[in-house]
Amino acid sequence: METDLPTAVRGRPREFCTEAALAAALHVFWSKGYEGASLSDLTEAMGITRPSLYAAFGNKEELFRKALDLYETEKLAYVGEALAEPSARAVAEHFMRGALENQTRKSEPHGCLGVISSVACGAEAESIRKEVLARGAKGRVKLVERMQRARDEGDLPAHIDPEAITGYLYAVLQGMAVQAGAGASREELERLVETTLLVWPSR
Repeated sequence: METDLPTAVRGRPREFCTEAALAAALHVFWSKGYEGASLSDLTEAMGITRPSLYAAFGNKEELFRKALDLYETEKLAYVGEALAEPSARAVAEHFMRGALENQTRKSEPHGCLGVISSVACGAEAESIRKEVLARGAKGRVKLVERMQRARDEGDLPAHIDPEAITGYLYAVLQGMAVQAGAGASREELERLVETTLLVWPSR
């Protein structure tokens, strides 16, 4: 007796582009945060059903992690570029201008996905909050190391604490993200960048 099923039945290919669907999910999470993005919001934006979402991406938490991976790869390339700049001031400027471009791009939601999701406070989002904070901590360590090198090389004054100057820059970046999300204009954020550069410690 013939038991083989037709190929179309045994292994029917997905009828949607997973890359496009993930990009759509990223847009929803970026706009609404992890908690604010409902499964209905996600499936509608992705153009798929819930069973298809689960089959392709797992649950909502796993989908967010994949979206966060995409965000870091596509939207945060400026971070690595900034760390390669020749001076601490240039590092700070590249960080801020990269963040400014990312947070105010007309085709994307304003603000920062990491900041939006790190302030989530519900029980459901606690693991997500920890994930976002852990990823951010890795980047912070690299920036502290870069500022330490700048001080060792005499690019930063000897009295400057690498941890403190990194914390200061992160506070500016996070403040920019919050303001961008609240509707601040690009011009307003550019003034904040320029002011920060004016008070940046010099040798």
